[in-house]
Order: sequence, then C-alpha cells, then structure tokens
Amino acid sequence: MPGLGTSFGRGGATTFQQDLQNSDCIVIMGSNMAENHPVGFQWVMEARERGAKVIHVDPRFTRTSAMATKHVGIRAGSDIAFLGGIANYILEHDLYFREYVAKYTNAPVIIDERFVDTEDADGLFSGWDPEAGRYDIESWRYEGMEVHGAAGQRGEGFEPRGEQSGHGAAGGGLHHGEPPVEDPELEHPRCVLQILKRHYRRYTPEFVAETCGCSVEDFVEVCQTLVENSGRERTSAFCYAVGWTQHTTGVQTIRSAAIVQQLLGNIGRPGGGIMALRGHASIQGSTDIPTLFNILPGYLPMPHTLSYSKLENFIDANTSPTGWWGNFEAYWVSLMKAYFGEHATVENDWLFDLLPRIDSDNSAYFTVQQMLAGNVKGYIIAGENPAVGHANGKAHRLGLAKLDWLVVRDIVEIESASFWYDSPEIESGELETEAIATEVFFLPAATHTEKDGSFTNTQRLLQWHWQAVEPKEDCRSELWFYFHLGRLIKQKLEDSEEERDTLIKALRWEYPTHSQIQEPAAEAVLQEVNGWEIESGKFLSGYPELKDDGSTLCGCWIYSGCFTDGVNQTARKKPHWEQESYVAPEWAWAWPANRRIIYNRASADPDGNPWSERKRYVWWDGDEGKWTGLDVPDFKEDKEPGYVPPEGSGAEDAIAGDHPFIMQADGRAWLYVAQGLEDGPLPTHYEPHESPFDNPLYSQRANPRRQQNKDLAEDPYNPVADEPGSEIYPYVVTTYRLTEHHTAGGMTRTVPYLAELQPEMFCEVHPDLAREVGLEHGGWATIYTSRSAIEARVLVTDRIRPLRMNGREVHQVGLPYHWGGRGLVTGDSANDLAHMALDPNVHIQEVKAFTCGIRPGRRPRGPELPRFVAELRDQAHSRREQDPRIEPEEARKT
Repeated sequence: MPGLGTSFGRGGATTFQQDLQNSDCIVIMGSNMAENHPVGFQWVMEARERGAKVIHVDPRFTRTSAMATKHVGIRAGSDIAFLGGIANYILEHDLYFREYVAKYTNAPVIIDERFVDTEDADGLFSGWDPEAGRYDIESWRYEGMEVHGAAGQRGEGFEPRGEQSGHGAAGGGLHHGEPPVEDPELEHPRCVLQILKRHYRRYTPEFVAETCGCSVEDFVEVCQTLVENSGRERTSAFCYAVGWTQHTTGVQTIRSAAIVQQLLGNIGRPGGGIMALRGHASIQGSTDIPTLFNILPGYLPMPHTLSYSKLENFIDANTSPTGWWGNFEAYWVSLMKAYFGEHATVENDWLFDLLPRIDSDNSAYFTVQQMLAGNVKGYIIAGENPAVGHANGKAHRLGLAKLDWLVVRDIVEIESASFWYDSPEIESGELETEAIATEVFFLPAATHTEKDGSFTNTQRLLQWHWQAVEPKEDCRSELWFYFHLGRLIKQKLEDSEEERDTLIKALRWEYPTHSQIQEPAAEAVLQEVNGWEIESGKFLSGYPELKDDGSTLCGCWIYSGCFTDGVNQTARKKPHWEQESYVAPEWAWAWPANRRIIYNRASADPDGNPWSERKRYVWWDGDEGKWTGLDVPDFKEDKEPGYVPPEGSGAEDAIAGDHPFIMQADGRAWLYVAQGLEDGPLPTHYEPHESPFDNPLYSQRANPRRQQNKDLAEDPYNPVADEPGSEIYPYVVTTYRLTEHHTAGGMTRTVPYLAELQPEMFCEVHPDLAREVGLEHGGWATIYTSRSAIEARVLVTDRIRPLRMNGREVHQVGLPYHWGGRGLVTGDSANDLAHMALDPNVHIQEVKAFTCGIRPGRRPRGPELPRFVAELRDQAHSRREQDPRIEPEEARKT
C-alpha cells in the first residue's frame, strides 16, 4: 500500500466502512463495490438514504452504477487522467481547503532547484538513467534536506521503496521535524502547491473527456459535486479496489486520490478518507504480517544485499529522526526477540549478520521467469493458484513444468496442482505428461471454518473466528502445516554445526497444541504477535511500550495491543447498538491502537477545535489537558495543539502539536512524495503497457519504470498505439470478478449452487462491437493476444459501451477471471491473455487494461491453438519491426 503509505504514513485504509454513512459524497472508482463488497456497500446505501451523492466511475455499468446517483463511463487505464483533472479543477478555481492544506500537508515545502517535472521533460522526471532503467531521486528532495542514509553515507544506505515504503517510507529521508525551507503563503514557484498547479494545468475538462472518453459535462459535474461536499461542514470519501491497483501505474493512481483528498481536507475526518477495499478476508493482514518477499511484520524492511557493514548502519538507514519511525530500533529488536528469544542478544547484534538478504526483486513474477530459466528447483503454493490466477497463466504452467518438486496446499485440486496432466498445454501438445519431471505433492488444506484464527479485513480490523468443525481426514490448517514443518526441520538440524543452520536452530518454536492432530493454539500465536514484557510476562498494551534493549518481545509492532491485559481484543463482538457511538470500539480491534479513523487529529483545526460541530470527531479538551472524542485519538494524548518541539527532540516528540500525520517525519500528509516511490514524486498520466493510443501529454507513452520482460519469449507484447501491427489487437480488455465466484474459482466452481448461478465463462461486448465482428448473443467468441487465445460465451450488453477518443471509437471487452480447467464448471482463463508487465513499486500485474482481438466462434483445439496464436503474433510483430517505437525512457537522461 505505498500509495497510501507514502501519502499519509500508513499502508492501510484511512477510514472504516461504517463511517461511510457520514459521507456527503462517495466516489467509487476502481471498484464494483455493490457486487464485490456487498456487506460493506450497505453503508454506502445508508449515506445515500441520508442524502449523500454516490458517484461511480467505471468502464462498465454495473450494479454499483445502478445504485449510484451518477455513473461516468471511462476507458480502462485512464484513471490518473480523470483524477488529475479533478486536482486541476480544484487548484485552478482555488477551491482547495486552504487552512487544511497549508497546515496539514507539505504544500508549503520548497523542493530542490534541480527537480524537473514531467511537464518540462516530456514525460520523464529528473534523474532518469536510461542505462539503469530507473531514477536517481536525489533531485526530488526537499530543498536543504540532508541525505538520509546509513551512518550518513548514501552508498551504504537503504532507501525504502515499494511495499517497504507502504508504511511511511521510514521517515522519507528527512532529518528534521520541520522541512528546511517553506513558504507559508504558498506562492514560491518551487513550493509543492505551485509545482502541483503546473503539473496538472493541462488536465483540463477537455483533456479528461478526450483521454477518458467521458463528456466534459459529466466530468465537471463530478468535480463540482466533490467540491460542494467537502470543506469545514461537509466531507467526501473515495472507495477503490483492484480496478485501481492492477495497472503498471497502480500505486500512482491511489496517490492521485490521496492528492485530491488532501486538497479537499477529507483525510482524518468523519465521512471522508480513502477506503481501500480488499477483496479477500485477510489481504490487509497478508501485508501487515506479510506474505511478501521484501518486508517483515509491521512493514519493517528485509535486509538488502547492499553492504551495511553492521547492524548500526541498518538501524540508522531505516530510522527517522522524527515521527514514530524514530522508534524503528525498538520495533526491530522486539521482533528479533519474538523470533529468536534468548539467542538474540545485544552482543550478537540480535543475530543481524545471519539474517537472509534480498536483492532488487524476488516477487512471484520474477520467480516464474527464474523457473523458466531452470533456476528454481522447488516451489510451495499455498493460497494461490498461479496457473490461472496470475497474469500469463501459460508462462506459469510452463515454469511449473521445469521444477524438480512442487507442493500445493489447497482445499481442492486446483489447476496449479493438475497442470501436469490437465492443462491447455497438455491439450495442445506443448507439454507432455511423460516428459514433465516435476514431482507434485498435493496436500489437503483445512477451510476457514475448520480452524481458529483472526482475519485482518479491509478496514484494518482484526476479527477472531472460531473453529466450527474438525477438519476431515488429512486436511490441515496453515498453522498446523507450518508449525509442524518447522518443528521437524528444527529436529533434523539440532545437531548441525553448519553456520547456515544457526538461525533455524535459534528460532523460538514452542506453541501449545490441542486435539488429536496436535493443532497449535492460534490464540498463543496472537499473544506473541501482541507481545509482552520478557521479565514479567505482562502483555503489552501498545507499541509505545516496545523497547530497544531486548526487554520486550513483539511479533508485529502495529498489532501490539490486540491482546491487552491478557484479553483477546479481536474476539470482542459487542453490537454497535449496545455501545455509545457508531464507532463501536468494542467490536473486534483495529490497528493501530484500536483507532477506526486514522490521522484523526486532522478532524480538528490547528487550535484543536472541531472544524464544525456537524463533523465533530476528535478534539482537544483544554480542561482535561488531553485529546478526546468518538475515537482513540491518533496523536499523543496529552500533546497540546500549540506544542512546539524543543530543540534536539526526536521521534514522536519532534512532531508539532498541529501536525496530525504522526508517521511522517514532518508530521504532514504528502501531496508530493520526495522518497519511497520508483516512478515519480507526483502521479502523471501514462498509457497502459498495451494501449491503442499514444499518450496525449508526452512522447513518453507508458510508465518508464514499469517492469517489462522484453527478452522473455514466453511473454510477448502486442504492438501498441500507432505501431504497425497494432490493428490486429485493436480492442481494450479489462478483467473483473463476480459476486458468485471467488478469485481463480477454486473455492466456488466446486460448490454446486454457485456453479449453477454462474456456470460458464463469458465476455461482455457492446452491440456495436457484436455487429462489427459478427458476434451473437449466447454464441461463442474467441479472444486473443500475443500470449494466448481463449473462448467465451458472448454477452451482448450496453453496460460496456464504446468510447470516442482522438476521433476514434474504441470498444472494450469485459472478462471475468474465475474459470479454469478444474471444478464442476470449467472454462478458459482470462488471465492466459494477459502480459506480465508490472507496477514497479509493488510488482502487480496489469490485468485491468490491455489490448486484444476478438472474432466469432470457438477457439482452435489441440496443436492448432498455439499455431493460431503464433500466426497472428508473427503478423503483428513482423509489421511492428518495420517501424519500431523508441521511447524517451530508452534513450534520454534527465
């Protein structure tokens, strides 16, 4: 979540779904909330019943659109142009909430004179190096800002990026609580607000209409509605999901919304904020206590292969002198004590030298490329189904066929477990079962109803669930599997003298078990996550109690407090109607510190008074000398509004009393991100990696930092824009999910009543496209790209309408992505069509906007399928070779 993390300081939704009822306007964009988050959508309907405007901006007209007061159709992949246009409208007409912006954001900060914007460098920011294919971000910094690196040496330092910056960029490189140079009048040409104005000045309503395919009138109506419903008396919220994230510019799209909400003063306030809708029960939890390669629990960075020399340099590189990241060492040491107990000591630097290291990319898509190259011997798949759930499923299946061994844990036999005998490549002859050497172990998993544990849901809420039934036969929970796997590995290595085995031998691995199958106690794990004081055994009440001397133990610092006083706070189920307010703090537990709206100090003005009585939430009680209100204040409770940090103060004590964003080094929200993102300090419109259009702003067509696989034969790209050959793939395709099915379909295509409700893979096309290419409603269509071809039933509907841009009419094709070859209902996988170009910050695939061709009839069978794909691809690529594009990113330094 670096889009939110770098903007505000934490990688999570700024608000909670129940608070949407207090919104005066809700913009749902990049989400079909009514169908994909139907339980949370009730609060949108509550807001509408109270008079709120509900705006849905989406390429398709969906059930969310039907329940909105306004639907605006746009081209898939044009979201930043739309949001940038809103920012420009606000700035051009001086409609921003000036007092909020001037005090609570970095709008007054002066930026280094060396900074060059995309507007002045034809789509590239300063610092671009075509040979390295990345930016040197030195010129993006605040003017006068000291370089923040290990022991003051930038070459030894580590700049948190991607997911590592998803929780405040570890201070963003600042050495000061206050930026070195500011203009409180917001007039200096290099202050952030003026840079922002110049950056967005060409994002006019006419530009937005031409680029996104909507009308000027519809766009201006959205802008006016947002502005009219923001300010002292009113607040507006944004809701988004993977329709924003699954792009090569996904992080910057979220940054765009963050800029709009800062300008309008909607962050930290009731009815405002940005609601990041997560599609699974614990997706937020899987980044908090991560399943990611480059962060540790609580968004602590994994040590890098860069030479730190010693722990001191690592700590210095990741510690902000100001803000709550000033306590990085306490978070780190407490985690090492949770991992290694008495084996981690100050004398051995908490075992830092023995910790594994990462390099620049060890993500899933990098790993599959290594599989294809024969560099990966074994692979464990748990809770994923890359054979159909990841972009370019064919590349993944071919990669799995090159492994020595594969372990798949799931509740049903998914396509990633059966690829060796049942897959499109087996049918086509590209793979032969007898020639696949991969030894596949399929291990049955328990479902969520068969185990205790907690989910961390879309609004940072930890909710406990209890086991309903025992798992059947050999089915086991993840907790059982990893605990007993670790136990057996430790047993096998207990006599090892190899240095490489030291960490495993040192692991704390004692958890109580119960039942005949020796299931580990999930609550004991939650206690360790919460943490305790080692000498006394007292459970910690929150992360301020963590120490850097090894006296505390904590498995995830941002979750500390979830087991306060020995009580499982996540298991609380007191209904909101039995509590004093709608905030309902006694229902489960939200990180951090059970705050439901984070940055809520911003719900009061700089003097500590509510901006208005109508939007009263958290305020300063002068008589009591503390912050109070409806929620846990996201601020040091006794820090008065007029507090000025003393000279030499550090960490949270260096944050002023009128700076609400306590995870940021300067205590402010960031309109402009000086550090933490790979592709720029400001969002800018780039076309998707595959698009029928050139960039109307710059000759730099697509995101210059996107991750591409130019030399990977298994991931060829379609010609784009005006390149010869692009006419073979003239349409925009976007994928989405349905209410009746879940993710890649493994959990739902095996359930009879869900399979009956959505029995077959289909494609949505407009009647005009159906007539253009000869498609029949209910008939078959073949959809193809350079990677593969699939077939789908045709759904002819005006819900996915064509759009006119640059004098051209462009059709869009909608594809649900839930089908594969296993289950009660089967079908081709939409993800087989997609490429593996990625967002550079979080390595996520661009499946929400790429190009395709479509024709009537079923796809070819057997060996004819790869021949069909190859013939079209060869035609397109041979034409492209006659006049290949050269992007500025490939040739020009800035």
